[in-house]
Amino acid sequence: MQAMVKAALITLREQKEAGLSGESVEATLARILGVEARGDGSWHIQIASDGLNLAAKATIERGLKAVLGKDGAQASVHFKRLQPLSPSQQPQAPLPTAPAQRSAPFGLSIDRRAIPGVTTILAVASGKGGVGKSTVSVNLAVALAAAGAKVGLLDADIYGPSVPLMLGLSGQQPIVEQDKLRPLTAHGVKTISFGFLTNTEQPVIWRGPLLGKAFKQLCYDVEWGELDYLVIDLPPGTGDIQLTMIETLPVHAALIVTTPQDIALLDAHKALTMFERLEVPVLGLVENMSQFICPCCGHAEAIFGTGGAGRMAAQRHTQVLVQVPLTAAVRHGGDAGLPVACGDGVLASPFHQLAAHVKAHVQ
Repeated sequence: MQAMVKAALITLREQKEAGLSGESVEATLARILGVEARGDGSWHIQIASDGLNLAAKATIERGLKAVLGKDGAQASVHFKRLQPLSPSQQPQAPLPTAPAQRSAPFGLSIDRRAIPGVTTILAVASGKGGVGKSTVSVNLAVALAAAGAKVGLLDADIYGPSVPLMLGLSGQQPIVEQDKLRPLTAHGVKTISFGFLTNTEQPVIWRGPLLGKAFKQLCYDVEWGELDYLVIDLPPGTGDIQLTMIETLPVHAALIVTTPQDIALLDAHKALTMFERLEVPVLGLVENMSQFICPCCGHAEAIFGTGGAGRMAAQRHTQVLVQVPLTAAVRHGGDAGLPVACGDGVLASPFHQLAAHVKAHVQ
């Protein structure tokens, strides 16, 4: 099997795969900590991840699976950091590429299945409602699309879907073709939401199992096509939807949205802890409503306090990626279906910075 792995790495070198250009095949081969044959005929490969970014790890994993798969071998690739991170370093947790079945905290049964055509899945969470998580999700998706990426947005808030309104798609319904929904598109973003399928004035009164089933349908019963990124706008909390997502999808990274005030940070800590315990890499924090900017005089007032996200980032060894001010224009853009990230002004800048960070760190 070692020879097969080496042959796979040489093939990747010949194909000049990005992420392997910085070191020799021998150096990459030396990263292999173990190759284990499983009872079901598959192979488990463990690789040292020190010095590799997410893009390099994804390239190695994708390439090994592709080359080994040509010989009929099924392989799972796991990355292990040998040296601990210093507090100043950004966490580079491994991609969640577990075997098909394994145990996990919270009694979950992990059985992950990729969505055909989707390269990267990015979860946007908050733990608490009312902090502007959907605003961040929508504007991030629009900014990624404006940067040239193929982007999808999944509104996973079954009880309170707001993405249709924020993208100007309220009242529209997707077409069903061959038992699959075709997502609606606005501002370059393919979008699906439970809000497309229900009356906006009627509540969804469901227990947990129905939520999980509906979420899976929004993932797999949709004709997404080819996507570079699928942004998932999660509902508040750490409940059924979040756990179903972790069980079923290979989530590559997560963002935590919070405001500076302590009451929001309480739940942001919980969301971050959930992702850490379930081995989903967290890129960092987005501090929304960092300060209120008066539309008349431009005066800035920190009505929710200052430095809250920064303190949390220092405590949890992560980083604040951007600070988004509270402005009437951002609110109006959401209500009117014209996200501020459609433009390139000062208000759009944080979202374009966030999109650039995602593109640089999640491949």
